Amino acid sequence: MAERQVLPGYCLLLPDPVVPDLNALLAVARTGFLADMARIGDALLAVTGAIRVNYAMFGNHEPALHAHVFPRQSTEPEGIRTAQPWALDWAAAPTFSEILHGELRRALAAELATSRR
Repeated sequence: MAERQVLPGYCLLLPDPVVPDLNALLAVARTGFLADMARIGDALLAVTGAIRVNYAMFGNHEPALHAHVFPRQSTEPEGIRTAQPWALDWAAAPTFSEILHGELRRALAAELATSRR
């Protein structure tokens, strides 16, 4: 899960080893990275009840492949529900903490463990 929980359950995915961008991965590793990104989305849908998941990969500021995975909820305020995540107030977002987010992290980990490829 990401350091700033701008939306509850927001996750970051990085490859191991880190590469500059998606195209730097060989085909099998690229397929695996994209499949892992979708698995995180599936797990977020399962454990959060999200109505959809937003996915983003840019690498313009940080030249290292990483994917942002945002669960979106029907309970988000009207002005936020359709906004792209970078329009949200990141400064006000809570920092990940085991106390606040540990239960969700454990539920995600359990869901990912049971949905192995």
